[in-house]
Amino acid sequence: MTKATRSHPATAEALVARARAAAPVLAAHADATDQRGHMAPESLEALREAGMFALGTPVEFGGTDADLVTRVRVLSELGRACPSSAWVVAISSGAKSIFSKLFPEKVLAEVYPHPDVRWCIAGSPPGQAVVVPDGFKVTGRWAYASGAEDAHWAFLVVVTTGDDGSPRVAGALVPASELTVERTWRVAGLQGTGSHTLAADGVFVPTERVFEFPLGPGGTPDTTLGEPLSIPSQTVAITATLAGAALGALDVVKAVVETRRPPMTQYKNLAESPSARHVFAEAEHLVSSGYDRLISLAGRLTEQLPGDDVTAVQLSRMRMEVVSILRQFLHAVDLLLDLHGSSAFALDNPLQRFWRDLNVGARHAQTTPYLTIENHGLVATGAGGPLLVG
Repeated sequence: MTKATRSHPATAEALVARARAAAPVLAAHADATDQRGHMAPESLEALREAGMFALGTPVEFGGTDADLVTRVRVLSELGRACPSSAWVVAISSGAKSIFSKLFPEKVLAEVYPHPDVRWCIAGSPPGQAVVVPDGFKVTGRWAYASGAEDAHWAFLVVVTTGDDGSPRVAGALVPASELTVERTWRVAGLQGTGSHTLAADGVFVPTERVFEFPLGPGGTPDTTLGEPLSIPSQTVAITATLAGAALGALDVVKAVVETRRPPMTQYKNLAESPSARHVFAEAEHLVSSGYDRLISLAGRLTEQLPGDDVTAVQLSRMRMEVVSILRQFLHAVDLLLDLHGSSAFALDNPLQRFWRDLNVGARHAQTTPYLTIENHGLVATGAGGPLLVG
């Protein structure tokens, strides 16, 4: 068994540099992305030119073989400019890297006419797949499909009937053009992710584009596909987009510390105020150390052997660490808002967007704090569990 693939240093640095070069375009069109409810055309093109949509595409189809540390660095740079755009890249690349390997070469050749193909994924609630000659008829409504309006393909979780007549959970890979997008994503943050509802009514899906999830030890579907680190790895990747939001918020306030006057004081700027310097120092430390912790966690996940056993306690510790990192970012951005003052909430101020995006993204199902703590209490004490998958 060999260790997980690591990006060559030169390749990793080139990817980070390309992400950094695309960031000004994303930042310039971040408001338009929010207003549209999905990425502005200029942002899509900048990401395509930078090769960001090739992340997760199989190497044999022109994709970029980037390890998790590199993906965290890349997604953080994108999120520093536009967290919504970075989130869509994270979801698409994660879905492709996890699920592409489930399908035969013939299907992949159809799916990947070029490496910049975009995927979305939706699984809740699962749809229905009825067996018909040569395939299935798929029907359902799937919420929270990030990138739905800009995706080429959708990976949909469905329930079908096994050979023994029992219900089985499967994944169906469907061209996005054959699905209906219901614009249900009306939220306070991450507005530009276009995490709308996908709908299908009897859409035909050939047999080779439907994959039945294997059953785990308890007889339930193993959504990790025998790779228990796949879910925490993807959680770390989407957390990187939120690290970018915290870094972006820090950039905004750092740019005004020598020009913005603390209200109702004699100070000429924030930098003159000892208390303002103290608050900024605390916020900067929370953001930078949180980012370092996220990179470290990504590195540990990358070094883990794919076939190694991972205990429920180890998985729970990883989830706890992500939640702890997110809490650092949330606290830091609150401090930065205190420094900037109420004008930070003006709609033309990017600080409020970073704050909104971070607060919404931190409540993702994979990082729910109270369930994460409950789960850890169960597995760490041996009282039961695990409560959560992954």
